[in-house]
Amino acid sequence: MASDDENFDLGGVFTEPPRPPTPEPTISTYTRDADRISSESDWTKINIRLVGSHPLWAHYLWNAALALASFLDSHRELYQGRNVLELGAGGALPSIVTAKNGVQKVVVTDYPDRDLIENIAYNVAENVEEADRHRISVQGYIWGQSIAPLLDALPESSVSKTFDLMILSDLIFNHSQHDALLNTCELALRQSQPDERVEPPCVLVFYSHHRPHLAHRDMEFFTKARSRGWTCTEIYTKTFPPMFPEDSGEESVRSTVHGWRLTR
Repeated sequence: MASDDENFDLGGVFTEPPRPPTPEPTISTYTRDADRISSESDWTKINIRLVGSHPLWAHYLWNAALALASFLDSHRELYQGRNVLELGAGGALPSIVTAKNGVQKVVVTDYPDRDLIENIAYNVAENVEEADRHRISVQGYIWGQSIAPLLDALPESSVSKTFDLMILSDLIFNHSQHDALLNTCELALRQSQPDERVEPPCVLVFYSHHRPHLAHRDMEFFTKARSRGWTCTEIYTKTFPPMFPEDSGEESVRSTVHGWRLTR
């Protein structure tokens, strides 16, 4: 756990070099797969507003978020009627998918920066019906810190005042924060029971290797997780059009999204 004198401003927490910012806020649209639309009244798309520029790269709708949104839409058994926590949510697309598909409560978090948190709240208001907005809590949160405010957002009716699913979308390239991410996962995820009759609690980690020469550093997250008692299983791979064709490194590596499931 961090000491009181640690530096938690943006430069202190995220030491990776930022990409050049985009100029103005943009809207990116996630279109639902047609085979998941059951009626004319069912939802078909989600419009995600992205901040114009930000040192935490929240001005892009990353391929990992698109992949994870589709995965969650196909695997509702992981969260329907249950509690979900998303870390480093950016535009919050995966969390919004869970809210539209019957989550009990999803707590959406990102670094406690006003622009980021206000933008997440905007996306929730624009994409989630008013009757379902009680399902979502938007909070600023620094990885590795006390999770008490996150747990306070959970309904009193929860069987366990912890989370059944945690979402980490495109976060593990922050190599200096691997331990902090795992600390929060260990504090927040519900302990599986021996007689578990539903999907056991898990962490979904989706990512791309944006810098192929540092892919081994990305994978250290899973090495650390295993050393701390987690079972790590790769469950998803898909190739997307590369977000930055001009970037260095093998394009096939940069354009592939990987998804892992962590359980204890």
